[in-house]
Amino acid sequence: MQKSGMIIIGSGVLIIIGLFLLVLGNQAILEGIVQENGKVSSEQVLSIDNNFDPQTTPIGVFAVQIGDFQENTFSAKIVDPLGIEITSQQINDETIEEEFEVLETGIYKLIIQSNSNEESQVFGAIGSLPDSGKKVLGFIPVYVIVAGMIGLVVVGILGIRNRKRSV
Repeated sequence: MQKSGMIIIGSGVLIIIGLFLLVLGNQAILEGIVQENGKVSSEQVLSIDNNFDPQTTPIGVFAVQIGDFQENTFSAKIVDPLGIEITSQQINDETIEEEFEVLETGIYKLIIQSNSNEESQVFGAIGSLPDSGKKVLGFIPVYVIVAGMIGLVVVGILGIRNRKRSV
């Protein structure tokens, strides 16, 4: 039983480390992204602002998720610091994610609109595109957690084998 006890402790430690790394990775990936939610209707828009500098962030990204999705009802647009609409997107799915080019320094706005009189809960985010190094931080914790889970499965298999031998 000492062998299985050590495996349980090691697996538990791996799972805890994986969860801790998962939180840190998510914070690193979401750094610089502004997120908001609210109700959107034909009379109410959701506007989310974020400051961009093309020297540090040449590509921006925005995402929209709609709770009560209805086709051909919602649209999203990005307005640059000069007030010029640089991209517009008809939302044809419950969740979208698009990139846009950052050319001017200043505040960019994500504006989410609806042509329906009914209010719908909408989530939006705008920020810089995470670099590939930060994206890797999202995968490593998953592997650590899986390794911990495999350890628990091994303990279960060893426990079943030991019971069969003792019977």
